[in-house]
Amino acid sequence: MNSARLLILLFILLKVALQYFAVHPGFELHRDEFLHLDQADHLAWGYLSVPPLTSWISVLIRELGNTEFWVRFFPALFGVLTLVVIWDLVGRLGGGLFAKSLAAIGLLCSALIRLNILYQPNSFDIFAWTLVFYSLICFVQSQERKWLYFLAVSFALGFLNKYSIGFLAMGLMPALLIFKREIFRQKDLYGSFLLAFILILPNLVWQIQNDFPFLTHMRLLSKYQLVNNSRAGFLSEQVLFFYPSLFVWLVGLFMLFFSFKNRPFRWIAWAVIFTLSLFTFFQAKGYYAIGLYPVLIGFGAIQWESWLKEGWPNRLRPVILIIPPVLFFPAFTLIHPIYSPERLETQPPAYSKLGLNRWEDGKEYLIPQDFADMLGWKELASLVDSAYQQMPKDERILIICDNYGQAGAINFYSKTPGLQALTMNADYLFWFDLEQKVDNLILVWEKEEQITDREKSAFLEYIEFGKITHPLAREKGTTVHFLRGAKVDINEILRKEIREEKKTWEGGFLTDKE
Repeated sequence: MNSARLLILLFILLKVALQYFAVHPGFELHRDEFLHLDQADHLAWGYLSVPPLTSWISVLIRELGNTEFWVRFFPALFGVLTLVVIWDLVGRLGGGLFAKSLAAIGLLCSALIRLNILYQPNSFDIFAWTLVFYSLICFVQSQERKWLYFLAVSFALGFLNKYSIGFLAMGLMPALLIFKREIFRQKDLYGSFLLAFILILPNLVWQIQNDFPFLTHMRLLSKYQLVNNSRAGFLSEQVLFFYPSLFVWLVGLFMLFFSFKNRPFRWIAWAVIFTLSLFTFFQAKGYYAIGLYPVLIGFGAIQWESWLKEGWPNRLRPVILIIPPVLFFPAFTLIHPIYSPERLETQPPAYSKLGLNRWEDGKEYLIPQDFADMLGWKELASLVDSAYQQMPKDERILIICDNYGQAGAINFYSKTPGLQALTMNADYLFWFDLEQKVDNLILVWEKEEQITDREKSAFLEYIEFGKITHPLAREKGTTVHFLRGAKVDINEILRKEIREEKKTWEGGFLTDKE
């Protein structure tokens, strides 16, 4: 094995090790991961908020054992693949071992560690964006038609994973039209467009058949989340994601603009500017643009290698390589849940210095909100299991939760075969089966909600079964309610509520339900 292969293998092993080290075993899965896992039981060409690719990966996770190890494996894998693609890209552009190593270190010491611990579309999204740039660069270098079709597949998979890759397409198009116009004279480019369209067509048909829920999702996202984002905040966050290698990717961007050597790739710099401008205008979340930076780190690493090639500057190479880890690892314990929940309860790091313990309600807590979203789920599933065991087995039992985090966590951590929790939230709203009469309910409600006397009187027996008690869990106080022996038609009541909830999603241009 030559030195280059040995080195990339070491970087891969280090990346995987960091991903698992970044999460203490005392933490559970994050609430946002559970919905994607449950989609494996409801395969379709689309969902209310995401395309179908993540659900296909969830099927693989089920086949591999459906454990936390495998849930965390796939985002780590996509992080590894992103690193490998940039390593190869640097080599194709003439970079040596120093440039490859600097690029790899830049990716390791970044926000990618945080993103790659969560099973969400974001990890594959960054990988897909990187592949799109990689394919175009390889085509510009070689003029081989295969790279245009590789581009089509990369974009289509990215689209089937997360629609935000459309912003990259909108950024690339004017950049290529202005600075690489000759690419549009390639017949195979239009063949690749056709291939990409064919690959994403099933999802487009699904959107049409379901009244464009993507448009509703974007409208709701804009109204309730993106409206709280500032354009200045979006731009300032761009510095933070790769701050340890800021001196690398900024050099890469600068040299793409002004270096004669990089003139064939100037369109990359303008694609970055156009895409960032679109995200800024729409007040997007900062991490939406992370996929732009791996390629910039690659170009920056090559430039640093060129500057430090001969004479006394060559001695600075170890210094340059060590800067990103020195800047990154002091913050490692603040931005990753590496300590046990018990230690965080008694000796929390100084999260407040960076404002990391301020939650979306504007209040400050002991730990960051994302960490609190990874606690209390096993306790909840155990409570529901116990309540379920006390229900009569010859009658239909329905478990209804307030949100998808609760429902998905119960389904993932439950020890009861066949138990399934649902919610009138997200895609679960469309997964209810009310053909069979419902006799009993287990309700999982947030601590602010109370069962009324009228609701209790609709059943023969009511018990407040238990609450989540984990002191650091965001769901602390969430209560499991046991209602046995319905005196009313539960199915009809649920059908009515489901119809009302579905109105929010029926038609991409409907106004929100107040």
